Amino acid sequence: MTGIPNDIGDQLIAFLPNMRRFAMSLARAPDVADDLVQQACERALASAASFEPGTRFDAWMFRIIRNLWIDRTRRQKTAGPSEDVYERHDLVGEDGEQVLDARQALASVSEALDAMPGEQREIIMLVCVDDLSYKEAAGVLGVPIGTVMSRLARARKRLAELTGINPAPARSPGAKEANP
Repeated sequence: MTGIPNDIGDQLIAFLPNMRRFAMSLARAPDVADDLVQQACERALASAASFEPGTRFDAWMFRIIRNLWIDRTRRQKTAGPSEDVYERHDLVGEDGEQVLDARQALASVSEALDAMPGEQREIIMLVCVDDLSYKEAAGVLGVPIGTVMSRLARARKRLAELTGINPAPARSPGAKEANP
C-alpha cells in the first residue's frame, strides 16, 4: 500500500496520551518524553506505509517509541555525560572582544610604565597599584608627603601622555589664565 492511510493521523492524535505516558515511563523526564513522542509521530508518519492494517496500532507506536529510546540511550553512552548550560548558573562566559581590548590596554600601560623614570614608576606602583596611602608611600620612600603628591601628579600626567589618554580639562575655565 502506498501513501499514508487516511486514519493514521487521527489514530496518532487519539493515542497521544498513551504514547506520552509510555515515553514518561522510559525517560522519567517530561521534556525528553515529549521529544520521544514527537519523534515517534514523525517516524510513524514517514513510514506509515509500513504499518500493516489489521495489526495493533498501539503496539506499533510503542515499538517505535521504545526503539527511539534505545537509540537515544546508546547515543548518550557513547557521547558521555552532558549538561544543559542554561541550568548551570555558576558558569560565566567572557566577551572575547572585551578581553582582547583589556589585554591591549594592559600591554599599553605596561609599556608606558616601563618608559617612565624610576621615581614616577615606583610612586604609581605604590599608590595606584599597591593601594598605599600617601603617608605610607612617603614612609617607604623616605620622602615628605608633599613630595609623594607632586611625584604622583607628574607620574599620572606622564602615564596619561604615554598611553594616549587625553588630559583632563581645567577645573575652571579661567584657571590657567588666572595664573600666568
